Amino acid sequence: MTTTDVVSPSRPSTPAGALVELLEGNRRFVVGRPEHPNQDSAHRARSAAGQRPFAVILGCSDSRVAAEIVFDRGLGDLFVVRTAGHLLGAEVLASVEFAVLDLDVPLVVVLGHDHCGAVKAAVAAHDSGHSPSGHRRLVVERLSPEILRAQADGICDREAITRLHIASTAQRLLDEAPALRRRVEVGRCAVAGLGYTLAEGYVRQVVAHGNLPRSSAATTRARS
Repeated sequence: MTTTDVVSPSRPSTPAGALVELLEGNRRFVVGRPEHPNQDSAHRARSAAGQRPFAVILGCSDSRVAAEIVFDRGLGDLFVVRTAGHLLGAEVLASVEFAVLDLDVPLVVVLGHDHCGAVKAAVAAHDSGHSPSGHRRLVVERLSPEILRAQADGICDREAITRLHIASTAQRLLDEAPALRRRVEVGRCAVAGLGYTLAEGYVRQVVAHGNLPRSSAATTRARS
């Protein structure tokens, strides 16, 4: 059996369907009625033979933004790649390409969040002129273009810079992974940038590339 032979019973096959599935899961999480799909022992045994996730989540390593919990999903549903500030590198790009090309995942999500420590550190370093020591310096250097762009546009708010960084990461995925870009161009995949709110738990769409809705309709909030 190959890695594409095992399919989640609720696996969507289109980019738009995958985004809807994520947003519905997030809505359940926000209102406190999670279903915890695909987390039982029977599914665990079935999924051992292979995987076919329906979305790649390139997210921040922040301990408060666990994708499977935020989107109320289970084993084999999401292919998750996490780095501080969802920074891109060769290993991240290779992971995304593997999921899209080998596992035929129809949606790639860049998941940022408010009160991001990476953005805070980069802004502080830019304002003070002093970068952190060690490999943490890389985070500041990678975020510097967004900070400079925000300043040029008169943007000082950190959350606005975070949204700018989400959109920039989504665009860089397309620029630096030509195979992903080709799949987006023919409609087999799409890239969405989502922003997560730590206190309320909902996600808001920041940017979309490919066959995805681009309006506020793709925003999930708690419903009474």
